[in-house]
Amino acid sequence: MSMTDAIGRINSIEAQLQQLAQGARGSSSTGTAAASAASAASAASATDAASFASALSSAMGTSSSSSSMASGVGSAGLASLLSSATASTTAAAGTAAVGTAGGAVSGDAVVAAAKKYIGVPYVWGGTNPAVGMDCSGFVQRVFKDLGVELPRVVSDQMQKGTPVASLAEARPGDLLVSYGGEHISIYLGNGKAIDAPVPGQTIQIRDAWEKYSNLTSIRRIVPAGGS
Repeated sequence: MSMTDAIGRINSIEAQLQQLAQGARGSSSTGTAAASAASAASAASATDAASFASALSSAMGTSSSSSSMASGVGSAGLASLLSSATASTTAAAGTAAVGTAGGAVSGDAVVAAAKKYIGVPYVWGGTNPAVGMDCSGFVQRVFKDLGVELPRVVSDQMQKGTPVASLAEARPGDLLVSYGGEHISIYLGNGKAIDAPVPGQTIQIRDAWEKYSNLTSIRRIVPAGGS
């Protein structure tokens, strides 16, 4: 085999690597992308690496012992490249999956998730629904159930999302922050909200008592729900 043929074989292997990476990135499922990349890597490392070493050895006119050594080096090198491609495509697919999940969450989904905790007692500093939750622990838990991460305390939660100008523009799923960040609830629409109020009470739906006189901010974390 001539040097030109060897170079052509090398280019062919590189093209296969690129196709592998592009194909895995295009997969809508992280598991499918990772499995495809791993399967292709296994097959390629067993066949293409040997072909690569053989072509290189033939073009350079090396002995059989040199060819064997080249095959080992070629296989390791190709396996390394395939491993890197698999890792990067898996990470890219994972990022895409997270983005898709976040985009699917709506204000209405927030409302539905929040209602599951009606009756859970208020416990200051609580984040465990089996024991009890406070206002910010409740909000954090609801969004975490939907795959959306929020900070633990109101002062940080009220910095997330986008601002809503007024109560008239609030939509289901929005966060109502009052008294300078002392309390937070989830707006349900139609003048109703759900929150963990005070010790001795439970998470409940009630009239949204936040008024312009004590309302600090309204934050929209996910796309608005219905009215």
